[in-house]
Amino acid sequence: MELELSNQTYGDTCVVHVTGEIDLATAPALGRFLDEHIAKGARELVVDIEGVTLLDSTGLGVLVGRLKLMRANGNDMRVVGARDRVLKVLVITGLDQVFEVSKVH
Repeated sequence: MELELSNQTYGDTCVVHVTGEIDLATAPALGRFLDEHIAKGARELVVDIEGVTLLDSTGLGVLVGRLKLMRANGNDMRVVGARDRVLKVLVITGLDQVFEVSKVH
């Protein structure tokens, strides 16, 4: 499955909508997309993963790397819309304690 990326900007907050699988093949594209918005001056990144069906270790690495970059510059990043399957990955890896994560209700 391909990765679909889109965004909406509200002032200095950028909401990135992600749909598809985040894995070895697609994680670099996500990283580049997030980097573009960090470079444009986003002070907060909100990564909406409601449409994500798979999140592997490569994808986790991309998210953690961008979180570190944002926080190093005094900014923040959070993950929203995690469905049960993806939320389970975040919980098992302990990343639900690193990111502000919200799930789909």
